[in-house]
Amino acid sequence: MAFPEYAQFDGLGLAHLVRRGEVSAAELVDAAIARIERHDPVLNAVVYKAYDEARVAARGKLPDGPFKGVPFLIKDIGTPVEGWPMTSGSAYLRNYVSPADSELTRRYRASGVVLLCKTNTPEFGIPGTTEGRHLGVCRNPWNPDHSCGGSSGGAAAAVASGMVALAHGSDGLGSIRIPAAQCGLVGMKPTQYRNPGGPDDRGRAHGFVVDHVLTRSVRDSAAMLDWTGTPEDDTPYAPPQKARPYMDEIRSAPGTLKIGLYTDVPKGTPPHPDVQAVFEATAKTLEDLGHTLIVKKDLPIDWRKLYRAQAAVSGAMFAASIEALTEVVGHAPEPDEMEPLAWASYKGSLKLTPSMVGAGLQTLRLISRQILALWREFDVLLSPVTLTPPPRIGHLDPVKIEPREFNRRQSQVFGYTPPYNMTGQPSLSLPMGMSRDGLPIGMMFTGRYSDEATLYRLAAQLEEARPWIDRKPVIWG
Repeated sequence: MAFPEYAQFDGLGLAHLVRRGEVSAAELVDAAIARIERHDPVLNAVVYKAYDEARVAARGKLPDGPFKGVPFLIKDIGTPVEGWPMTSGSAYLRNYVSPADSELTRRYRASGVVLLCKTNTPEFGIPGTTEGRHLGVCRNPWNPDHSCGGSSGGAAAAVASGMVALAHGSDGLGSIRIPAAQCGLVGMKPTQYRNPGGPDDRGRAHGFVVDHVLTRSVRDSAAMLDWTGTPEDDTPYAPPQKARPYMDEIRSAPGTLKIGLYTDVPKGTPPHPDVQAVFEATAKTLEDLGHTLIVKKDLPIDWRKLYRAQAAVSGAMFAASIEALTEVVGHAPEPDEMEPLAWASYKGSLKLTPSMVGAGLQTLRLISRQILALWREFDVLLSPVTLTPPPRIGHLDPVKIEPREFNRRQSQVFGYTPPYNMTGQPSLSLPMGMSRDGLPIGMMFTGRYSDEATLYRLAAQLEEARPWIDRKPVIWG
């Protein structure tokens, strides 16, 4: 196999080898392709292959960015790559091809990465698992009978299995953090609008959706956000600029932080015992590192009211997006062009009234203020990412399970991640433990608005104190 040591390195490590002339970008691309061809028949993480294009790019003059020569994957939703299909996981968009790169894609190219493939995502990124009819089921490298999370599941499975060192993902209600947690990876959801969304960012009008990468190391996540994380000069509501590079932050001690601890969720479902055990072990680690723990049994937030508001706003956005896509596709979607969950979401969104959407926006505004005010008491809030370890494939099947039952089941698996898309805060999943049957469990660290710096400092400290890099899945390398 080409360059057998390939999977031992993170992205910065691979780029270092390229700069030293110890390996070429073309060899890295061949190494990635070999692993995709070996692992993807089981995992189904990759849904579009641009091997020839990548080989040409790797043999050409690459930008001298931090990830020069490193193979890279783009999620098949929301981030256009010129000449590549973008189906958003839906048969409705099966013939759509992106006419141009997005600004984020251009910045990825400028970082030196070699764009290689597109990754699997569920239809329109709605489910928290990557299972669908159009692109098929994506499986977890730690145990292929289990979910890899969603909606950036293809990206997570590809990175966790060693196909690539890092891959693009996006997060609208947890879609970077959930798959990172379920595949044993680092997954940062940056501050709202930190990364560019243009030039056409209509789909981000409500501010929930952000982009970044899934990685195996903290430093890869920090380095890529250093490179991409400057809003365009025409970005509305851009966050404050960072004080210094995140790569400097991860080399600095976090100091003594006040850490809030929280496990309750809106419906009162207690975490799975394995999740609770990792939560308690993480809290003990934080205490051992000198941080001050502040137990928050119940945050004073009306979660049901918040989620009702979010559903109205998200529904209106979905209806508007489908209406815009109708002009591109040439016809409105037919029932057989969408899976049951997406179809039910679309039809339900058409029943929303202006006052329901307006009230939803008002409620989101007011409750977001209540949530953001909690950080007056602490610097970082610790909670699990999910209520359970990764569920078995089929437990969250958006094709076979009736939508109401599907949403009920999702509420018993997820619940921690969505609020911080609504507030816009940075929120980070770290692979802090394993279930008793060998599946990853992630913990979530959420910081003040625009304060990725504190999260990166803390993440680097935890990575050193409780290293995860040597934990490898069944399907690896």
